[in-house]
Amino acid sequence: MSQAKRKRYSGKDLPPIPDKRYFTISEVSYLCSVKAYVLRYWEQEFPPLKPVKRRGNRRYYQQHDVLLVRQIKKLLYEDGFTIEGARAQLTTAPVASKTTKSNDVVKTIIADLEGLLQNLQADLQAS
Repeated sequence: MSQAKRKRYSGKDLPPIPDKRYFTISEVSYLCSVKAYVLRYWEQEFPPLKPVKRRGNRRYYQQHDVLLVRQIKKLLYEDGFTIEGARAQLTTAPVASKTTKSNDVVKTIIADLEGLLQNLQADLQAS
């Protein structure tokens, strides 16, 4: 993809996501600078992207769907992944972030326990 085209699809110029529960496909199209037909195609290609469908098969996207669309767009248009590569990237990315969060929690617990142990040892020596 040419440099000019990648610049046009830059995620830095996207509007902020409003604080509301559901978005129509046209709203998501505007928020992510992606055509509606592309969103419908991505729904077929990326299983995690599943908007709620209501009366008349209307799609209603939630906040996490909009964030996922932006992430897919970045992987495809900015990072240069193929659809298959982006799909693989999406399946491995959440695992890594969960592992990192788990490690942070474990480190915090260990630090708290070490602090308690030091307090107990100090109390024992004082008495």
